[in-house]
Amino acid sequence: MKKIILISFAVLALSACKDNKQTHNSESSNKVTTKTSTSEDIPNNPLKEAYFGETHMHTQYSLDAYIGGNRFTPDQSLRFAQGEAIELEKYGKSWQLKRPLDFAAVTDHAEYIGEAYTIATPGAKGYDDDAPKSIRDVDNLEEGLKLFLKYVVSVNRSSTPSHPEFYQGVNSTMSAWKIMNDATEKNYKPGKFTTLHAFEWSGAPNGGNLHRNIIFRDTIVPNLPVSYIEANRETELWKWLDEITGYGSTVLAIPHNSNASKGMMFDENMPNGEPLTKEYAEARNKYERTVEMMQIKGASEVYAAAWGSDEFADFENATTIQNFSGRSFDKKNFVRYALKKGLQYQNELGVNPYKLGFNGGTDSHNGFMANVEEDNWTGGHGLADMTAEDRVNNTVDGWAQVYDTNPGGLTGVWAPRNTREDIWDGLYNRETFATSGPRMKVRLFAGYGYKDTYDSYNAFVKDGYDKGVPMGGDLEVKEGGSPSLLVWALKDPMNANLDRIQIIKGWYDNGELHEKIYNVAASDNRLQKDGTVTPTDAKVNLETAAYDTSKGSNQFMITWTDPNFDPTQTAFYYVRVLQIPTARWNLWDEIRDNVKFPDQVAKTVQERSWSSPIWYTPK
Repeated sequence: MKKIILISFAVLALSACKDNKQTHNSESSNKVTTKTSTSEDIPNNPLKEAYFGETHMHTQYSLDAYIGGNRFTPDQSLRFAQGEAIELEKYGKSWQLKRPLDFAAVTDHAEYIGEAYTIATPGAKGYDDDAPKSIRDVDNLEEGLKLFLKYVVSVNRSSTPSHPEFYQGVNSTMSAWKIMNDATEKNYKPGKFTTLHAFEWSGAPNGGNLHRNIIFRDTIVPNLPVSYIEANRETELWKWLDEITGYGSTVLAIPHNSNASKGMMFDENMPNGEPLTKEYAEARNKYERTVEMMQIKGASEVYAAAWGSDEFADFENATTIQNFSGRSFDKKNFVRYALKKGLQYQNELGVNPYKLGFNGGTDSHNGFMANVEEDNWTGGHGLADMTAEDRVNNTVDGWAQVYDTNPGGLTGVWAPRNTREDIWDGLYNRETFATSGPRMKVRLFAGYGYKDTYDSYNAFVKDGYDKGVPMGGDLEVKEGGSPSLLVWALKDPMNANLDRIQIIKGWYDNGELHEKIYNVAASDNRLQKDGTVTPTDAKVNLETAAYDTSKGSNQFMITWTDPNFDPTQTAFYYVRVLQIPTARWNLWDEIRDNVKFPDQVAKTVQERSWSSPIWYTPK
């Protein structure tokens, strides 16, 4: 890895920097408050607003995406995120988001952006060689799979990754990286649409997913991103992040698809096989502030077989992941387990390596930023799932059956302004929430002295900040009395009503990890005194895909106190908001395209959002 670092920092570039922005060094504290001068004239909302965006998406500069048929540039994808239609020439139609995003990041795989540049750029060195030509000419899934296995799987999904033989060297990687950064700067419109410089480090030792999306706060980026080829495990990635932080970068890493990590994402041992150390926990806590809860290849909160007491655990589990690459589901692949295990490490090491807020993404390899609407989905992996018939019959090779995948999720960030620094700070401070697609909003505060009820939303939020901490924070310990949680959720104005709110508590006590789910609010007067809720009777019309508009609530605003609070226990709390049932994407396919999915494929879905946790640590 040393050689690549020297190349990266022979000259430190402000990639396409138009505003001569200043360097901001990262602090070890939980707050990052330094602002750049580009946003001084944008109004500041002290109560903050929820901004929705995408932190995980691939263009033609991801080699697997190019092989799959993606020909969209970073610029096109960022314009799509702002509401512009993209023409699908092969299919004779265009595609467009129903609503533009507030922010977005292009996260192409660092491993092969140089190869993709060679393939996609006429006149580039190696452009006319046989391998690039064969990849450009692929027009069917069978041939695409052969090339995918040859140039991606065989050289990257092992403990010793490498470049394919047609790689033209560092200059090709730098050229692709510059194109990505130029597009990011071109489309940045502070106050209206935020773009974040980013890439994906795609570590996959022996096929286990350890991928991280690397997100920069400003334009202080290296000339070259690091890949799995140079940084072979997460510990080496963090060392590289230390290096670039020393040169002025402010950066974080977002792990994703822990559900497919073969137990390695939240392992009890470090890559060298030894138990986790305090130093390892500190490095992880420093850079990994959120985790991707939801994306095309499944939800990573929990899975049904291991969380039988959670009636909503069977949600987009993508169980056919276990049919590929020798993967299997294990509790320690999932986020709720990691949150609990982190409490144990907090007790044993003094540092919690898994103090993770939540965000969502798509991981679309089509170039379609956050195309998450169930009734507007056109697949996420090109030739594998572009048509309804493809989605019935095909697999996303190496991952899952297409019908087991989903459109993916969104990240919600509470921020005072829609600027690069404010969105990044919200991610860093974990004042974030994930949704499975709909733009429902959720807030969570914890503190002392809250009112039982509030007359207005603004009073609720102001009290939340004045007397406590927001999601992502640490609750201050006070003598006497129990803290309360303020919870608010608002439906997506273009989607179904809300079904209920649940609070998930995890705690560590006497060497044991525990969890409990509390129903704290439910629509249509269904919450019983004992905390149980009668399942909603809202139905979906399987002939038209219409959902029930007579059921559910448009918002909830409550004050809740844990009836089992113990001031001696280390604990966390997070909120899960459930919508009433709506049509899943495959039901829309069946209605519109006259296809038939296997009987085991659910026709409806209960969309949801998850707030980042709040942590409580005894004195």
